[in-house]
Amino acid sequence: MAFEINHIHLKAPDPRRTAEWYVEAFGFEILSDTVRSFGDRRLNCQTPGGLIVNISSARDGEAMADGDAGSHWGLEHFGVNSDDLLADIERLAALGAPLLEGPIDVPGGNLIAFVQGPDDVRIEVVQQR
Repeated sequence: MAFEINHIHLKAPDPRRTAEWYVEAFGFEILSDTVRSFGDRRLNCQTPGGLIVNISSARDGEAMADGDAGSHWGLEHFGVNSDDLLADIERLAALGAPLLEGPIDVPGGNLIAFVQGPDDVRIEVVQQR
């Protein structure tokens, strides 16, 4: 069996607000918005490339630690493609996603930058060459 990413799951205090930010910032589509039996509100979204991104609030009784948009161990960030990195850095900043690092011209590679998305999610923006 070939393994591929099934989905990414983000946690947010206001999952609808967060999902709507991703719709505006990266063209996500909201597929559903439900409250599950666990007590959490969950929005299932899809990227233009077809990846499923679930965004939910805390489940009943679930204590959430603060997010961290800095470099850290574990799942550190996810990346999105860009046709114009510099323009997207400005556009995302206007949407409330400050630049954390970059732009970085990777020798022999891509032009990249890191921004801070909603709920302290670290997002890499990649202009492929």
